Amino acid sequence: MKPIREVHYRIAGAAAGLFPGAHRSRSGDGGFEFRGHAALHDAPDARRLDLHASLRDPLGGWMVRLSSERRSIPVALVADLSASMGFEGTLRKLDVLADFTASLAWSAARNGDSFGFVGCDERVREDLLLPQTRRRGAGLALAAALRSLRLSGRSARGLHDAHRHLPARRALLFLLSDFHLPLAEVARVLAGLAAHDVVPVVLWQPEEFALSAPHALAQVQEPESGERRWLWWRPALRERWRAAHAARRAALLQLFLAQRLAPLWIEGAFDADAVTRHFMR
Repeated sequence: MKPIREVHYRIAGAAAGLFPGAHRSRSGDGGFEFRGHAALHDAPDARRLDLHASLRDPLGGWMVRLSSERRSIPVALVADLSASMGFEGTLRKLDVLADFTASLAWSAARNGDSFGFVGCDERVREDLLLPQTRRRGAGLALAAALRSLRLSGRSARGLHDAHRHLPARRALLFLLSDFHLPLAEVARVLAGLAAHDVVPVVLWQPEEFALSAPHALAQVQEPESGERRWLWWRPALRERWRAAHAARRAALLQLFLAQRLAPLWIEGAFDADAVTRHFMR
């Protein structure tokens, strides 16, 4: 078993959790990040008396320093488990998803954050549903279950109901899919998850879009329905194929940017450092 690589993530605003963690917040009094001053009778802790601030107080009151504490956040992964996610090239998409899940769950535990998982095909997969937990071994068990899956769902409509299984408090949410679904449906899914800080994770494998020789008879398969067709790869069709791939990428990027979301592209193997770099921009 290969070692689990940790990813480092952060949220744009202040954490609002109640449990100690690794994220900046605007709450608490006994942390290390100075937030401001308060009168001693409002924050009765003489250990934090600030004599200089007290001398400057025009009413002559005693002032104490307030320092924000680090808090935890909920981290959740919503994954598309429709048939297209079962694609196998040099790598299996499910193996990449499992690596991502194990790494994210491990990283959440290291930060003191809770982790949850919602997998969807035509419906929410109750057999793979993981409510928010701080249990350290949950990610490994879930990753093992994902590696053994055989996907047959003909759509990812269950993503529309994923929000029902997410925490009420604002969470850092990773939406992982190959996004081989209509753009209008992607927009609906994003609208349903708008209560959270969403990171779209686009999982593609190069072989999905690779073509064989310039002139060849090739069998192609529609990933969701399983329908097969024979096509002759002539130069004109090859160029249309490449243009459609580029247009799809541009359309997805435009949709995400319109929602003020920065997508994370995984094209090949899972790279924990690439995920960390995504949050360091």
